[in-house]
Amino acid sequence: MANVNVAIIYYSSTGTNYQLSRWAEEAVTEAGAEVRLLKVKELAPESAISQNSAWEKHYNETKDVPEASNDDLEWADAIIFSTPTRFGNVPAQIKQFLDMTGGLWAQGKLVNKVVSAMSSASNLHGGQEQTITALYTTMMHWGAILVPPGYSDPVTFGAGGNPYGTSVTIDQEGNMKEDAEAAVKFQAKRTIEVAGWIKEGQKE
Repeated sequence: MANVNVAIIYYSSTGTNYQLSRWAEEAVTEAGAEVRLLKVKELAPESAISQNSAWEKHYNETKDVPEASNDDLEWADAIIFSTPTRFGNVPAQIKQFLDMTGGLWAQGKLVNKVVSAMSSASNLHGGQEQTITALYTTMMHWGAILVPPGYSDPVTFGAGGNPYGTSVTIDQEGNMKEDAEAAVKFQAKRTIEVAGWIKEGQKE
């Protein structure tokens, strides 16, 4: 997988999706692909962030993580998104990032990008699946190739059995209720494996 470029793009207010993204980064790096771990731009004012100690702590701890740009999307063969749910949809920060991709889309530069996604919520039925499928709707407009984990490996069940993408439920202390690390790493490796097939096929 040394010839596959992977952008792992996340939004995280208190650290859950950052952790999911770090696990994905570990798997991609282990597989030998080139990887960029990137956050989307925070839109909330610092006055709001400072009112939540966990949010403020994570915000300060990840200030050095590079922000994702359209250049990263153009560079990537595969893109793994990790996002919390906001009322069954992606948060404004992710939506803003996606809305800024129109220039690349118009040039056809997002066609055949290989994409997979992960999510989180504070309730078991709090919108994890809907958030992933909402994001995938945008990817269909891109002409991207979706790579969900499905039930192609038993580790999916250990993380709650979400076939659309690994998702976790967060308790009131901010802990993941599911054992998701293995599922995240499987999903990441599956994504870059498919990206490798696509990239090789485009050369022929």
